[in-house]
Amino acid sequence: MVFFRNILAILGVIGVGLAVWLGPSLYKYKVAFDGFDNKAFETYKGMMDRLVETGNGAAATVWSAKVAEGLTFEEVDESIKQVAIDRNIRGVGELPLGDQVAAMNGAPWRKLNIYLYCNPLTAAKMIEHDIAYAAYLPCRISLVEDETGQLWIYTLDMDLMIYGGKTLPPELLNEALEVKDIMQDILTRAAEGDF
Repeated sequence: MVFFRNILAILGVIGVGLAVWLGPSLYKYKVAFDGFDNKAFETYKGMMDRLVETGNGAAATVWSAKVAEGLTFEEVDESIKQVAIDRNIRGVGELPLGDQVAAMNGAPWRKLNIYLYCNPLTAAKMIEHDIAYAAYLPCRISLVEDETGQLWIYTLDMDLMIYGGKTLPPELLNEALEVKDIMQDILTRAAEGDF
């Protein structure tokens, strides 16, 4: 019994020591999070869960969809473009990166296209709110062939931009959520070859 009491006393001393040592730095995070959007903790937790699962910081910050079996790269390419047109988001560029790598290497390489989309008026409002949002512009969709030949579609997880800090002003939040909905719609519909 004395042994267990001594162990508990040691654990208590360690706990108090950790609280004194870590308390001030943990408190600043608590204060900051108290001023963040209500979905901030959930957003960061989801990102950390994906980081733990994959061990990859990039994989933790993206949404992805496996393309349905039997669809060709060209069919998914057309689907991405058509869904973007249907959802009225402006295509502002396309990078056929896989073709560029093949040309530079002088040998075939996997398929990879990057599509750039933007709602210019929403983008302008985001930058007026905080210039750092410029790094997230324009929205990107990547159609990529993995090492086994399977096609995938990737896009940035916009939740960090939307919910990761202080709540966006209502009008800007609504516009950001609309762009998020469009990007997720492109991701899911194009993965099924939906036109």
